[in-house]
Amino acid sequence: MSEAPVLIAGGGIAGLAMALTLHQIGVPFQVFEASREMRPLGVGINVQPNGVRELLALGFTEADLDTVGIPALEWALLGLNGREVHAEPRGRAAGYRWPQYALHRGQFHMLLYRRLLERAGAECVRLGARVTGYAQDGDGVVARVEAADGRVTEERGSVLLGADGIHSRIRAQMHPDQPPINWGGVLMWRGTVRAKPLRTASSFVGLGTHRTRMVIYPISPVDEDGMALVNWIAEVTVDNSGGWPEDAWFRPVEVEKFAHHFDGFRYDWLDVPAMLHAADCAYENPMIDRDPVPTWVDGRVALMGDAAHAMYPTGSNGASQAIIDARVIGAQMLAQGVTPAALAAYDAQLCEPVSNLVLRNRGAGPFGLLTLLDERCGGVFDDIETVLPEVERRAYMASYKSAAGFAIEALNASPPTLPPGATIA
Repeated sequence: MSEAPVLIAGGGIAGLAMALTLHQIGVPFQVFEASREMRPLGVGINVQPNGVRELLALGFTEADLDTVGIPALEWALLGLNGREVHAEPRGRAAGYRWPQYALHRGQFHMLLYRRLLERAGAECVRLGARVTGYAQDGDGVVARVEAADGRVTEERGSVLLGADGIHSRIRAQMHPDQPPINWGGVLMWRGTVRAKPLRTASSFVGLGTHRTRMVIYPISPVDEDGMALVNWIAEVTVDNSGGWPEDAWFRPVEVEKFAHHFDGFRYDWLDVPAMLHAADCAYENPMIDRDPVPTWVDGRVALMGDAAHAMYPTGSNGASQAIIDARVIGAQMLAQGVTPAALAAYDAQLCEPVSNLVLRNRGAGPFGLLTLLDERCGGVFDDIETVLPEVERRAYMASYKSAAGFAIEALNASPPTLPPGATIA
C-alpha cells in the first residue's frame, strides 16, 4: 500500500463516513473541508436500514443514534382529503434486522465528526480548505487546495475521493460538459416545530398530491408533555421554464411567504397552517438533482455521495447511499488495495444502479403513489381500494425498495459489506 494518504474532498456525511471507514481498515487519509468550522446545519433526514447497518458496522450503537434521532416505526401516505392511501411498518417493525432512523441532520453530522476526531485525531480534518481541482500521474494524484485566506497548495495522495456535494469542483473537472443542475419545478420549505407526532410516536407522513404536499415526521422522542421535535417539509410545484430564479440555493425565509399554499390542509387531526406558523425555523430551497454521468471515476479520482449522485429526497435515501458508497469503496480497497482498480470496481458496482435510482426519485420515487392517485381521483376518495388497490400499492413499494437496495429479504440475507476486523496490511 502506498504511504501517500487518501485525499477526501468534503467533510459532509459522505466524506466523514469515508474517513471513518478508512480509519477502520488502516488506510491513512486527509479530509479537506471548505467550511471554516463544523456546525450542525440542516433539519430532518432518514437513514434507511441498509445505511444503519453500515453505521453499526463502523462501531456506532443504537444508543449513539438515539442521541440525534429516533427509530422510525411507520411510513404512511395520505390523500388530499386526509384519508390513508398506504401505510406500512418500517425498520425492525417491518422485519429488518436493523432499524430505520429519522435524524436531525446537523446533529448526526456532528456525531460523525466528533467520533472521527476521537479515533483519528483533530489533524485528520483540515477546515477552511476547498479542493478545486486535480492532476494525476502513474504514481498518485495531486489535489489543488485553496485555503480560506486564498492561499493555494498542492497536496499529493494515493487517490482522491470527491465528496464535495452537488456543486462538486471535482465532478466539474471530470465531466466538464455536464448539464447544469436540474430543477424540476418543486419548491421546498423545511423547518422544525414542537408538536405532537402524528399516528404513532414515529411515523413518516406524506400528505397531499405531487403538486402540493406536506412531509411530516418526528426527529426526537416524545417528551413528558407528549410533544416532540417534528421535522416538516412543505412542497409546491411551480413553473420552472425560466430555471431557478434566485442566487441562493438554501436560505432562511418567513413562514408567511408560503403558508398560504396550505390553507386547505386543515383536518380534525392536523391543522397544517397552524403548525407552520408555530415553527421555530423555515428554510427555502429548490428540489434539485443532477443528470447521471456514465462514470464516477477518472483513474485515481472517484466521486461519491451527492457529488456522484445528487438525488431528489423523495426516497429518503441520499444519506444512506452516501454511507454505502464509503463502505463499498472500503471493501474494494480491502480486495484490491488503494488503487485505481479498487475505484473502478466501486464504479462498476454502484454507478449504474444508483444512477437509475436518481432517475426513479426524479419521477417521484415512492411518492409516485400520490401521483397515481391524483391522476385517478384528484387525491380525494372514499375507498382507496376502488381507486388504487392494495396489491398495486404493495407491488409499487416493493419495486422501489428493491431499486433502492433495502428490500427486506435481500438486505437481511446479505453478508457484511466489509469483513469484521479486516484491515489492509
